[in-house]
Amino acid sequence: MPEPSKVLVVQTAFLGDVILTLPLVQALRKTFPFAQIDFLVVPKTASVLANHPAIDKVLIFDKRGGDAGIGAFLRQVRTIRKRNYDTAILPHRSIRSAALVRMAKIPRRIGFNTSAGRILLTDVVKYESLVHEVDRNLNLLNAFKVYYERPRIPELFPSDADREAVDGLLRSAQHESGEALIGIAPGTVWNTKRWIPERYADLVRRLTSRGFWVVILGGGDDRRLLPLGESPRVLNAAGRLTILQSAELIRRCRVLVCNDSAPMHLAVAVRTPVVAIFGATIPEFGFAPIGKNDVVLETKGLACRPCTSHGGDACPVKTFDCMMRISASQALEAVNKILGKSSRETWQKN
Repeated sequence: MPEPSKVLVVQTAFLGDVILTLPLVQALRKTFPFAQIDFLVVPKTASVLANHPAIDKVLIFDKRGGDAGIGAFLRQVRTIRKRNYDTAILPHRSIRSAALVRMAKIPRRIGFNTSAGRILLTDVVKYESLVHEVDRNLNLLNAFKVYYERPRIPELFPSDADREAVDGLLRSAQHESGEALIGIAPGTVWNTKRWIPERYADLVRRLTSRGFWVVILGGGDDRRLLPLGESPRVLNAAGRLTILQSAELIRRCRVLVCNDSAPMHLAVAVRTPVVAIFGATIPEFGFAPIGKNDVVLETKGLACRPCTSHGGDACPVKTFDCMMRISASQALEAVNKILGKSSRETWQKN
């Protein structure tokens, strides 16, 4: 097969899934430096790809909005067909993604053997269920049968304007340069992946009493998750920043404490150590943080866990033991463990 010259990568799932696809794109760029590489995503995740040197163009597929109907889907097909891609790579395993690139007449279509649209693919790669999602996605490049580097850490590229926005936010909170920041990201799409709000609040109080500044990160809906009231040395930045601005703020933190959620993957991408709290899901699914100093907190030995592969709205056995058994003391101990392990170069941020 000739080398690809125009490639479309399709990942229309959640923000974390897009971030975990970036090592594949980075490897693709290094392997085929002269190829055009475009990335198809949903509107909510597009901004995280801004300024990325491995990506030529970001295409939007609003599958739950303007592109939801059959007419809009066919318009998207025609748009993609006009771009004359010779290769499509599909980490996303939905039949809609496979149908989109097949109907767009992209000659080579690479995806997993577990894809719902497997019959529409030309190259099928085994889905390795026991490896990290980054490595699973990188395996799609095996279809090219060439040597390629396997970068495991995603890369993000906040702009100068993003950095200036974070500078202004910290100044407005009267945070002094050099004062240690700890990030807290209490939200997630799924309720059963969310640690108890009162435990997060307890952890915040313990951190601020020890002289740390705490920044709360997430979307607008996350602003109300923590019952903190007016707390000194706490900056609630949830809903006030773009995705890349959030990534830049996380970069300045010594540690991020979070659920199994998108901020966890943002932290890995900007090399900030993570304390990740896992409830309904387990690290063995392949979505755990992969930084060298990262810590996962979980309640092992529960017969009901994992209860789902993605998380759910309510605990199916009505105990929520997977989260209830994780204390603020354990989280604080994990933060201290990371700070003790980290070299000065690792955690001292500008």
